[in-house]
Amino acid sequence: MSNAKEMVRLAVNALEEKKGNDITILDIQGVSVIADYFVIVSGDSERQTDALSDAVGEALGRAGYLPRAVEGAHSKSWQLLDYNDVIIHIFNREDRLFYDLERIWRDGKRVNKDDL
Repeated sequence: MSNAKEMVRLAVNALEEKKGNDITILDIQGVSVIADYFVIVSGDSERQTDALSDAVGEALGRAGYLPRAVEGAHSKSWQLLDYNDVIIHIFNREDRLFYDLERIWRDGKRVNKDDL
Protein backbone atom coordinates (compact mmCIF):
# COMPACT_ATOMS: atom_id res chain seq x y z
CA MET A 1 0.00 0.00 0.00
CA SER A 2 1.41 3.36 -0.97
CA ASN A 3 1.66 6.17 1.55
CA ALA A 4 -0.34 8.43 -0.77
CA LYS A 5 -3.28 6.03 -0.79
CA GLU A 6 -3.16 5.71 2.99
CA MET A 7 -3.07 9.50 3.34
CA VAL A 8 -6.07 9.87 1.03
CA ARG A 9 -8.07 7.28 3.00
CA LEU A 10 -7.21 8.94 6.31
CA ALA A 11 -8.05 12.40 4.98
CA VAL A 12 -11.35 11.32 3.45
CA ASN A 13 -12.37 9.50 6.63
CA ALA A 14 -11.66 12.67 8.63
CA LEU A 15 -13.61 14.79 6.13
CA GLU A 16 -16.55 12.40 6.26
CA GLU A 17 -16.57 12.49 10.07
CA LYS A 18 -16.87 16.30 9.94
CA LYS A 19 -19.65 16.11 7.33
CA GLY A 20 -17.63 17.51 4.43
CA ASN A 21 -19.74 17.97 1.30
CA ASP A 22 -19.16 16.46 -2.13
CA ILE A 23 -15.79 14.84 -1.39
CA THR A 24 -13.94 14.18 -4.65
CA ILE A 25 -10.70 12.22 -5.07
CA LEU A 26 -8.73 12.84 -8.26
CA ASP A 27 -5.80 10.64 -9.26
CA ILE A 28 -3.52 13.05 -11.12
CA GLN A 29 -0.43 10.81 -11.33
CA GLY A 30 -0.56 10.59 -15.10
CA VAL A 31 -1.37 14.27 -15.51
CA SER A 32 1.01 16.16 -13.23
CA VAL A 33 4.19 15.79 -11.22
CA ILE A 34 3.01 18.08 -8.39
CA ALA A 35 1.11 15.33 -6.57
CA ASP A 36 -0.47 11.90 -6.96
CA TYR A 37 -3.90 12.83 -5.61
CA PHE A 38 -6.14 15.82 -5.05
CA VAL A 39 -8.88 15.57 -2.46
CA ILE A 40 -11.51 18.29 -2.90
CA VAL A 41 -14.26 19.02 -0.37
CA SER A 42 -16.75 21.77 0.44
CA GLY A 43 -17.82 23.16 3.77
CA ASP A 44 -21.01 25.07 4.57
CA SER A 45 -19.37 27.75 6.72
CA GLU A 46 -16.03 29.18 7.77
CA ARG A 47 -16.35 27.23 11.02
CA GLN A 48 -16.88 23.98 9.12
CA THR A 49 -13.97 24.55 6.71
CA ASP A 50 -11.74 25.19 9.73
CA ALA A 51 -13.03 22.00 11.36
CA LEU A 52 -12.39 20.03 8.15
CA SER A 53 -8.83 21.34 7.95
CA ASP A 54 -8.18 20.62 11.62
CA ALA A 55 -9.61 17.09 11.34
CA VAL A 56 -7.40 16.23 8.37
CA GLY A 57 -4.32 17.67 10.10
CA GLU A 58 -5.02 15.67 13.25
CA ALA A 59 -5.74 12.39 11.42
CA LEU A 60 -2.66 12.60 9.22
CA GLY A 61 -0.50 13.87 12.07
CA ARG A 62 -1.45 10.90 14.26
CA ALA A 63 -0.32 8.65 11.42
CA GLY A 64 3.01 10.46 11.22
CA TYR A 65 2.33 12.61 8.15
CA LEU A 66 3.16 16.30 8.37
CA PRO A 67 2.17 18.88 5.77
CA ARG A 68 4.79 20.45 3.57
CA ALA A 69 2.65 23.58 3.41
CA VAL A 70 -0.69 24.92 4.57
CA GLU A 71 -2.19 27.84 2.69
CA GLY A 72 -5.22 29.93 3.57
CA ALA A 73 -5.42 28.75 7.17
CA HIS A 74 -8.70 30.05 8.54
CA SER A 75 -9.59 31.54 5.18
CA LYS A 76 -13.23 32.14 4.43
CA SER A 77 -12.99 30.58 0.99
CA TRP A 78 -10.19 28.08 0.32
CA GLN A 79 -7.64 26.17 2.35
CA LEU A 80 -4.92 24.01 0.85
CA LEU A 81 -3.11 21.28 2.78
CA ASP A 82 -0.05 20.05 0.88
CA TYR A 83 1.20 16.63 1.95
CA ASN A 84 3.58 16.26 -1.04
CA ASP A 85 1.86 13.36 -2.83
CA VAL A 86 -1.61 14.38 -1.62
CA ILE A 87 -3.07 17.87 -1.75
CA ILE A 88 -6.33 18.56 0.05
CA HIS A 89 -8.44 21.51 -1.15
CA ILE A 90 -11.11 22.71 1.29
CA PHE A 91 -13.53 25.23 -0.21
CA ASN A 92 -16.68 27.05 0.69
CA ARG A 93 -19.42 26.17 -1.81
CA GLU A 94 -19.26 29.36 -3.86
CA ASP A 95 -15.50 29.33 -4.40
CA ARG A 96 -15.51 25.65 -5.21
CA LEU A 97 -17.95 26.34 -8.02
CA PHE A 98 -15.90 29.34 -9.14
CA TYR A 99 -12.52 27.58 -9.24
CA ASP A 100 -14.00 24.30 -10.49
CA LEU A 101 -10.85 22.22 -9.98
CA GLU A 102 -12.65 19.11 -11.18
CA ARG A 103 -13.01 20.76 -14.60
CA ILE A 104 -9.47 22.13 -14.65
CA TRP A 105 -8.07 18.71 -13.71
CA ARG A 106 -10.59 16.73 -15.78
CA ASP A 107 -7.76 14.63 -17.21
CA GLY A 108 -7.30 13.21 -13.72
CA LYS A 109 -9.18 10.05 -12.87
CA ARG A 110 -11.97 10.21 -10.29
CA VAL A 111 -11.37 7.58 -7.64
CA ASN A 112 -13.64 6.03 -5.05
CA LYS A 113 -12.11 5.80 -1.57
CA ASP A 114 -12.93 2.09 -1.44
CA ASP A 115 -10.87 1.47 -4.58
CA LEU A 116 -7.64 2.80 -3.06
